[in-house]
Amino acid sequence: MPALIEVKYFNSFVLKKTMQNVDYGATPCLSGPCIDFGEIPIWNGSPGIPQDNGGYPYGTTAINDNQWAIEEARINGGYNNTSVSFGVKAYLVEEEPNSSIKGNSLIYSGIFNSRTGVNNTNVFSVGTDITKSVDPANGTIQKLYAEDTNLIIFQELKLSRALIDKDAIYSAEGGGTVTSANLVIGAIQPYQGKYGISEDPQSFAVYGYNKYFTDKNNNAVLRLSNNGLDEISGAGMKDYFRDRFATIDTNTEEGKIKGGWDVYNKQYIVSTQQAGITKSTFDSGNETLVFDELVQGWTSFFTYKPESMFSLGNKFYSLKFGNLYEHYSVIGTRNLFYPGIGGTAKASSITFVLNPNPMVSKTFKTIEYEGSNGWQVSSIASGTTGADLSGAFWSTSFDRSSLIYSYTEGKYDSAGTAYPNATVPPFYWAGFHRKENKYVANLVNNSLPAEGEIIWGNNMSGIKGYTATVTIATDTVTDPGGEKELFAVGAEFIPTSGY
Repeated sequence: MPALIEVKYFNSFVLKKTMQNVDYGATPCLSGPCIDFGEIPIWNGSPGIPQDNGGYPYGTTAINDNQWAIEEARINGGYNNTSVSFGVKAYLVEEEPNSSIKGNSLIYSGIFNSRTGVNNTNVFSVGTDITKSVDPANGTIQKLYAEDTNLIIFQELKLSRALIDKDAIYSAEGGGTVTSANLVIGAIQPYQGKYGISEDPQSFAVYGYNKYFTDKNNNAVLRLSNNGLDEISGAGMKDYFRDRFATIDTNTEEGKIKGGWDVYNKQYIVSTQQAGITKSTFDSGNETLVFDELVQGWTSFFTYKPESMFSLGNKFYSLKFGNLYEHYSVIGTRNLFYPGIGGTAKASSITFVLNPNPMVSKTFKTIEYEGSNGWQVSSIASGTTGADLSGAFWSTSFDRSSLIYSYTEGKYDSAGTAYPNATVPPFYWAGFHRKENKYVANLVNNSLPAEGEIIWGNNMSGIKGYTATVTIATDTVTDPGGEKELFAVGAEFIPTSGY
């Protein structure tokens, strides 16, 4: 077996010596039987490497036994004997090796030419200028993206671009002229604005000339295009991302901000994932939302928590527990993510504010919507009043309505039997009633008494207030997994002057 020996001098050699076999033939027969010794191994060299350091026992007669020896730079190790040439140094031994990490620097190797077979990708010549550094005050380089003849450099606190295979010459007046040069990485030019990618390169996504990413340090989601940097989180979601990013600790394994481009719907999807959330949960503590270029705004929240997202061809994929999941692929299973690995169907919901005639106190009597069957009102409540002292606590009051069932789940017959066993006509509806594809329902008050209020709860119809916050959601009984459309929601109200 081989021996491991440290050789400190580059012109020393470890040599393998094999014993030679000499054929002595047969011994003359003087008396008794004749003996043929055959081939006997003869060893005339150094005893080689000691056995306790990996060598073989010396003096054995096995033909295949080998010996190893160290040959010095001088032949036979003799004084003033001929010495081998130093030649090319194979390696140098550094007694105290030190490493240096330069997170703000770039280095490039030699070229690879598949036509000629030249491969210098592992060659970093110290005799040429192969490094380029950016301002270390802006943090480490988190991501590089090559686009045409530019290299976009994403630091924690800054964005820059470097010219590829060309350089910029600036005049005394400050003007610049791009010229070809024998450079791989040319001049570095910063983008305007003090934005970076923080420590979240996984939030990066690209489509066409638009690059999307997050900057947790500035509580911003950004889009880089030919027109420069745009803060798309400012489209009605500035407060949300300010508060949301404060809960994401990206220094932990679980805390992540991940992004991806959905080529199917032409949307940028960003998933904020809190630390400490178990891997078996899909939506608890995690929020995935989408920016739509068509409306220039944030349109939806999703309940799934992807490990990674990407588009390929005309399809959008995400990874979960190492499984590849194709979105929008199965008909009739809307709102179901990651089936077979713990995913469950979730309801779609929309929350909005009814605010007609803002300065008029009113009573909301009915609610209606245009769309398809399968929507229910999960919650509807008026705006809160000012805080009142009740005992030792300050509290606010508001009016709210009971849950309004969908057209199907609120169905019952004359015997009072509810869906799905209501089979005896005539039929009635405890929730939405349909007429000419419009669904209408009364608002039944389900409020606690407020200070000075005489009639409250289900003794009165409608809810009182200046505004009403409504959450309308899909039910679980009407065509599960099917398409449910919602076009418009409205309410009937009357002005009121008090309780």
